[in-house]
Amino acid sequence: MRVLAFLVALASAAAAQEARPVPRLPDGRPDLNGVWVGPYVPDMSRTGRNQRGTSDLPFTPPGRKDWESYDAANGDYTGSCMPFGLSRSINAPYPIQIVQTNKYFVLLFEVNNWFHPVFIDGRDHPPDLEPSWFGHSTGKWDGDTLVIETIGVHDWTRLDTVGHPHSEKLRLVTTYRRTDFDHLTFTVTVDDPETYTKPWTNERTFTRSNGELIEYSCEENNKDLREGHIKFWTPPPPKKNPD
Repeated sequence: MRVLAFLVALASAAAAQEARPVPRLPDGRPDLNGVWVGPYVPDMSRTGRNQRGTSDLPFTPPGRKDWESYDAANGDYTGSCMPFGLSRSINAPYPIQIVQTNKYFVLLFEVNNWFHPVFIDGRDHPPDLEPSWFGHSTGKWDGDTLVIETIGVHDWTRLDTVGHPHSEKLRLVTTYRRTDFDHLTFTVTVDDPETYTKPWTNERTFTRSNGELIEYSCEENNKDLREGHIKFWTPPPPKKNPD
């Protein structure tokens, strides 16, 4: 009887935990603040635990050529501790802390302690945006879902660990929706007409963590680079614009 009572109590506690509502800020918006742990997504085309990919990516001919010629051992930029870029940082198997205000939605990455601000105060992307590692992000609310658009990511980065490519025409649309107290649904849609014939999407679930971010340094003990397992990364030459 004691065992049965214990199991009933455990089930009741679990049900109560699942029933905890989405917390909200004073303005009524869902509170996305906190440390979140998502699945490791080295290949965005695959489907696995807590994530669903797009299995047959719709490459353009130049995109397929780039993908099929990629060799991570031949100077992958992350092996030289260069910034991963937004997509690959979110894909990494490390926690992400969200800091949310009325003006900013900030992603604090444990991986190499990078950060990325998203402007949610109604501003537009700046004109003549210079490409950068993480690009420029603006967001707006669609009901309880935060929709973020990122542009201006230079083509030195890759979308994921296996090396899916993109061009500087990349437009990433990511969404964040807190479904209950402990879970957050995330989607990312890749829209890049130079590399893919149509947009494609990856979906995943993040889980709330009670832990804190810790220090991360790619530069320390980087054996792959120091011992010659991979080549040192150098920026590729600029692409020539067609006349």
